[in-house]
This record gives sequence, C-alpha cells and structure tokens, in this order.
Amino acid sequence: MNVEIKNFQELDAQELYDILQLRSEVFVVEQDCVYQDMDYKDQLALHIIGYKKKRIVAYTRVFKPGYYFKEASIGRVVVRKSERQYGYGLEIMKVSIETIHINFGPTPIYISAQKYLTKFYTSLGFNIVGEEYLEDGIPHVGMIRE
Repeated sequence: MNVEIKNFQELDAQELYDILQLRSEVFVVEQDCVYQDMDYKDQLALHIIGYKKKRIVAYTRVFKPGYYFKEASIGRVVVRKSERQYGYGLEIMKVSIETIHINFGPTPIYISAQKYLTKFYTSLGFNIVGEEYLEDGIPHVGMIRE
C-alpha cells in the first residue's frame, strides 16, 4: 500500500469522491449506520489515504489539537472490506500517528473508537478513558495515546 497525506485543498474531485464512497460503503452500508458523514470537518483535516493499484483501500483523517477535540485526533478510520486481511489498518494508523507527531509535535492523541476495536487500538498504545457510550447507535469508547 502506498500512502499519501493531503490537506483538503490538495484533494482533487475524484479523490474526494472515492474517499466519501469508501466511508459510505463501510460506515453506512456495511455497518448499517445512518449518520451525517459530511460534517464540514474534512476541510480542517489532514487526509491519510492508502492506495493499492490506484484504488483507495484505507483512509483516516487527522486533526491538530483543538480542531476536533482538545487533543490531536484521528477519525474516520476505514479499510475496504476486501483488503482487511493485509494489515492496512495497522499501517494507516501508524502513518496517522506519525503524521500528527511530525505536523503538531509530541502531543496526546484522542480517538472515539468503536468498542469492538479496543484491542486493536490498545496495540497501538491507546488506553480507554471514560465510560462506553453510543455514537450513531454503535458502542464506542474514548481512547487516548499519551
């Protein structure tokens, strides 16, 4: 997988369409979750895009401290279902963490994690903070990486 990092203005129309299509495919269709994906936060994010043969297979968006949460944050973590066996989720998260540290310095990172993925995020140094909560009908927990 090749990874590119772009701000919103650097995304061309096809890339933005492909990102939104992947997020919709996984979060809305696969997870059967009706929610407002286009939240006007993409314009503030750095977009971490994983390509395989010119097709987006993994994606996250990252924010500097204070843009989304008090801490830097990573969100919309997604890997195309047909590509999940290759470790792209781990790879895209490592690049996302590194991108935050390069662009914003050594800073805590907050995520709102789907509860079933806590073991995965714990393996990346995140720890659960607070109580479980429902977000768009899916159990989540707050997690932070100091």
